[in-house]
Amino acid sequence: MPPDDPPVRVRFKAALGISAIGVGVLGGVGLATFHYADGTSYLSTDPAACVNCHIMQSQYDSWQKASHHTVAACVDCHLPHAFVPKYLAKAEHGWNHSKGFTLQNFPEPIRMSPRSASQVQGNCVRCHGELVHAQAAGSGGAPDCRHCHADVGHGPRAGLGGPLRDGELEQGDRS
Repeated sequence: MPPDDPPVRVRFKAALGISAIGVGVLGGVGLATFHYADGTSYLSTDPAACVNCHIMQSQYDSWQKASHHTVAACVDCHLPHAFVPKYLAKAEHGWNHSKGFTLQNFPEPIRMSPRSASQVQGNCVRCHGELVHAQAAGSGGAPDCRHCHADVGHGPRAGLGGPLRDGELEQGDRS
């Protein structure tokens, strides 16, 4: 055995120990953050999970008064319906939202990505395909539903009702 072999083992064990502590700390911080953010709620289909993040409160309030409130929740319009794609999309949305809110680099008002807009369109057609069959056949595909129905799920025309919360004044309402 070479004479320098025991110190190499000691350095390896020290590096392994430090790595294990680092992984443990990162895992602990991740679990604490997941608990603090009520992360398990995002695994459900409950629309209240969408308002864990305060910035979605006006969308949630308007959805409660909108025409789709009794027949569709957030996940029905905004996510795929198959199990694996749904949870992959939830993970992608969760990552994008947490990154944007942590770094404060998201647009106001929040906008859907092209992929999310395509998913919403697909879900509109999935539910209302019978109604738009003639338009889809005549135009080579279903027209973009949000062009005419942008506020069906939630939005200004759905009627928020009640007093505005602090900071919700529209740009034109400010003195």
